[in-house]
Amino acid sequence: MSLDLETVKRIAFLSRLKVDDTRAEAVRDDLNNILGFIDQLNEVDTEGVAPMVGVGAQEMPMREDVVSDGGYVDRVLANSPETAANMFVVPKVVE
Repeated sequence: MSLDLETVKRIAFLSRLKVDDTRAEAVRDDLNNILGFIDQLNEVDTEGVAPMVGVGAQEMPMREDVVSDGGYVDRVLANSPETAANMFVVPKVVE
């Protein structure tokens, strides 16, 4: 399949890309190369090849929702400039 300049201009318009006449031939050549690669892929025999699993078809592994770390309040607050009652002290931002 080969694209002509009018088709390239229409594709550019639909894609909301500004392609002037001096650049249209280079874009046409690039698009024709891409379509050539696609034609090569269509020639590949995929008979008997199982389709790949997409993201939607996979089941995500689940883990038990338990606390696996914690109890280190002193280490967490060690770099804080000011603490009170095991919490960070921050400037008031709402009046």
